[in-house]
Amino acid sequence: MALSHAILSALTERPCSGYDLAKQFDGSVGFFWHASHQQIYRELTKLEQQALVTAEAVVQEGKPDKKIYRVTEAGKLQLKAWIAQPSKCTPTKDDLLVKLFVGYLVPHATVQATLEHERAQHVAALEAYRAIEQKYFADPEAMSLAARFQYITLRNGIHFETSWLAWCDETLATLETLPADRASPWAKPGEDIHP
Repeated sequence: MALSHAILSALTERPCSGYDLAKQFDGSVGFFWHASHQQIYRELTKLEQQALVTAEAVVQEGKPDKKIYRVTEAGKLQLKAWIAQPSKCTPTKDDLLVKLFVGYLVPHATVQATLEHERAQHVAALEAYRAIEQKYFADPEAMSLAARFQYITLRNGIHFETSWLAWCDETLATLETLPADRASPWAKPGEDIHP
């Protein structure tokens, strides 16, 4: 997926300024597609040049003028064509997993501390998702079609965080049962890889 598709997707919710889009991005699409505010502004310029969005200048009292961006019919067509294409499975890039792969190189407490730090972030993410669910999606039967699709993506986030936390807790429990032997699997018997 290109950033352009994420921006077009966000703008279909409502036309808005680049600033408002960047804030909206942080609270919706940004949960599964990260982009800096600078990247968003650059991409908006490209989308406008390609006639996939239009920008209407709005005069503001005591503030610089702002542009309100809207998806054009061409932008909607491109978004629909993109939705119809099969998605590619994204390879995992997770430095925590690389650290765990060679976790035997350090004391278990070091690995546990790293996991506990990551766990706290995932707990916070799950709590944020649950709060969004309660605030905006408390009654799935009363949702609009658009809201139901947005809820589907939120449920993915909730399932991911729940699954990740279960794996983390399992891993922390496993670390408690591991022997303190820190030898490399390639070391000679009895050879410790630490000074």
